[in-house]
Amino acid sequence: MENLNLLLFILIPLTIVKLFSWITKTSTTSLPPGPIPLPIIGNLFQVWKNPHESLTQLAKVYGPLMSLKLGSVTTVVVSSPAMAKEILQKHDHSFASRTMLEVITVFDHHKVSMVWLPAVSSQWRNLRKITNSHISVTQKLDSLNRQQLDDLAAYISINASTSSAVDIGHAAFTTVLNLLSNSFFSIDVADYSSDSTFETELREGMVEAGKPNISDYIPIISFMDVQGIKWRMRNYSRIMDDTLDKIIDQKMGLAEKTKSSNSGDLLDIILDPCHENGIELQRQDIKALFKSFDWKLENKMKPEDMNMDHCSGFSLLKATGLRVIPIKL
Repeated sequence: MENLNLLLFILIPLTIVKLFSWITKTSTTSLPPGPIPLPIIGNLFQVWKNPHESLTQLAKVYGPLMSLKLGSVTTVVVSSPAMAKEILQKHDHSFASRTMLEVITVFDHHKVSMVWLPAVSSQWRNLRKITNSHISVTQKLDSLNRQQLDDLAAYISINASTSSAVDIGHAAFTTVLNLLSNSFFSIDVADYSSDSTFETELREGMVEAGKPNISDYIPIISFMDVQGIKWRMRNYSRIMDDTLDKIIDQKMGLAEKTKSSNSGDLLDIILDPCHENGIELQRQDIKALFKSFDWKLENKMKPEDMNMDHCSGFSLLKATGLRVIPIKL
């Protein structure tokens, strides 16, 4: 009996190792070369600290096209201009979609957002058409830019007269956010002197979305929301959606009373039944389109919180943002 137990003690680990080796080999036969992953964590231990430096070193061993396992997610890394050109120019349709982050699935945001929709879908093409026709119009942007820059200059001038410090990150964020909100709704949603509720929740939501989420690396446990990221993101999104709903309701009410809308913003164009835009957007589409621009612009982090120092592969958060005292010349 003791010999049988000893035999099982030896055979079971060997069987597990052999099985893992076989799975790794068979699942990567059609993939580029790469380091052998460990169970569960894959190659995370090799790239977690300073990913750009770690990937550079790995590319020297495995070449400009290599495969890694980030947790249980297979990832192909391209690290040379020639290989990037091959993929982005000749096979762009095959690689046009993005890897879906778990936090983005809150309230099904990924199903209506131009940022996350498949680039070959009709809904994505419609949103792109609207963006090019009614948002990214040079004449309209120049006019809005001038107004927002005038507001920014006035804010800086007031602080200069009182020798008060200006938070550069907050000022830039407010300017861009108001530029966007005026393109959509012809109103300012942020204020230079203080953080509005919408602005605060938007900032917090982008910081939350930028946090490393174990569910992105091990999708099988995503339903558990181990870090509570989706729970917090759901609260931020609910507050932002409520604010946008109120704005849309006000605009719709005004349009109903006046039987016309002449602000020239995106919402007026969509609400105008006489406008031949050929595209019908739902309320959820409008809100997602608005949030998509800010998300991309801020790169998932607040500008005043970014630092180039590394800590466990992610940027350190500064205690305070960059503040300067303007001086009149």
